[in-house]
Amino acid sequence: MNQHSPHAGTAVAAPADTSTTVPDTAHFPATLVGTLALLAAVAPLAIDMYLPAFPGMAAEFGTNASAVQLTLTTFLVGLALGQLAFGPLSDRYGRRPLLLVGTLVCAVFSAASALAPGIELLAASRFLQGFAGAAGIVLGRAVISDRAHGPAAARLFGLLVVVNAVAPVVAPLIGGTIVTNVGWRAVFWVLTALSLLMFACVAALVPETHPVERRSTGGIAAMMRDARGILRNRRYVGFTLAYAFAFGVMFAYISASPFVLQNVHGLSTGWYTVAFTANAIGLVLFSVVNGAVAGRLGERATLRIGLALLAVFSVVMLMNALAGPALWVTLIALWFTMGSLGLVIANATTLALGEAHRAAGTGSAVLGALQFLLAAAISPLVGIGGEDTALPMAIAMVLSAVIALGALTLTGSRAAE
Repeated sequence: MNQHSPHAGTAVAAPADTSTTVPDTAHFPATLVGTLALLAAVAPLAIDMYLPAFPGMAAEFGTNASAVQLTLTTFLVGLALGQLAFGPLSDRYGRRPLLLVGTLVCAVFSAASALAPGIELLAASRFLQGFAGAAGIVLGRAVISDRAHGPAAARLFGLLVVVNAVAPVVAPLIGGTIVTNVGWRAVFWVLTALSLLMFACVAALVPETHPVERRSTGGIAAMMRDARGILRNRRYVGFTLAYAFAFGVMFAYISASPFVLQNVHGLSTGWYTVAFTANAIGLVLFSVVNGAVAGRLGERATLRIGLALLAVFSVVMLMNALAGPALWVTLIALWFTMGSLGLVIANATTLALGEAHRAAGTGSAVLGALQFLLAAAISPLVGIGGEDTALPMAIAMVLSAVIALGALTLTGSRAAE
């Protein structure tokens, strides 16, 4: 898809070249696709499964809610930094060995979290769990980018979007059942088992997709050269910013929607769960539609449509918050806002990594790190106005959506595709 540089250590910044043979999904048997989906699920599961345990953890450790929430922040920071480490290293050493190391170390620190005697050690273990678990996320994307491009890649990335939409809905339900019946530490033992399962699946089912002849050479200097080459590519930066700030809309929603729908609109916990699930279904439906639309219109045009819808319905959320808000407007606007992400995430990922194909690990690392660093920043900001207003969430959604749409100006005209 991209023109290959003769220098192994230099990232490619050239536009896509459609003259080369484009791999398709035949390169991805169901077992490999299932393994990549499992790798993608580690973050939402590790984030959301233990949320129902927060009150019990605070009581057991004799601490406050902020200290317990710090264990989530350290995990997100570890997840971001781990991607920046594993991605570039995989461009030099290959995807498979680092996947094996990452999943195994993630299992070790998941077990350490289960055994943590105090909140400080739990926070440290969560950071290292996130750092190691980042390998599955960043390298799963790189494996897809190594073997598929264009509509085929968009379909596979769309599958990961579906996983990331369903897992946050299922994870608290599973976690709540475990916490109620066994205790919060059992959640981390389940995550330990899942990490070991990922290790076994990678060992048995994931081949090396980044051959030696395409790897960067020259050590740290070459990796830094790769990173500089990618970050100087305006098209990569534009698609990456569109991806990350579109995710910013989602994180604003995830962080604030419990308070907006329950405190502001008065929904019960049960009805909030129904609304959250309905929005996740909307994301899944749009992701399914995305495969057909992107195949017909192209990834860039579909991405632009998705970002435009994201901005429009975020503005509707803001106007509604300023005017009232009305429950039915909030529910409709949130459904279409989350749904439109199904037209954004897979296409932005495909286009961004297509600009860094030879150094897909580094490209995937920057993409994912920015995503989770924004999550760590946006989550507390939407609570600034208190628990009884929808305005901070709406403002964060609009700003993120507008920045995401504006980032496309960095990618040039469609004719440059």
